[in-house]
Amino acid sequence: MSEGQNFTRKVLVVLAGVTLVATLGWAVLSVYRRLPEDERTSSRLRGLAQHTTLLRLRLRREGVGFPVSAKRVSVQLYPINMAAARSEYDSEQRPGQRFAEFAKRLMGGRERIDGELDEAGEAALNVPPGKWWVHVELDGDRELTWRLPVEVSGREKTVELTKENAYLRAKRF
Repeated sequence: MSEGQNFTRKVLVVLAGVTLVATLGWAVLSVYRRLPEDERTSSRLRGLAQHTTLLRLRLRREGVGFPVSAKRVSVQLYPINMAAARSEYDSEQRPGQRFAEFAKRLMGGRERIDGELDEAGEAALNVPPGKWWVHVELDGDRELTWRLPVEVSGREKTVELTKENAYLRAKRF
């Protein structure tokens, strides 16, 4: 074989190898795109499309053990434990920095989510996946406060607010 034929043969072998690898890569990618989405892939693709979970909060007023009005109750969801953040903020001097600025930095760009429990004691909020803290204060003959950590994932999650999982139970005088 001449040197020209040997060179042509090497170029054809390299081109065939590159074509084979590209074809295999395309085939794997086309199969991967058709797979159903799960929690791992949705967290990786969060930047492309923001997925949310429908978080249902339920308060059975008759189950709290004392009379409670049927008015709407405010609900806040925070991406951090606000009580721990307040404790950290108060632990050392931070001249020129307000607590709101400090908490906003700790939240890393995520925002507080506000909602309310309706007259039936239910709320439905669309929440991005991750760890959230549910804050609810219920007034009546006594005070009940919830500060519940909730791991939000999947399509839907339900959280029951009961007197057993309340953060604070206090009697009014």
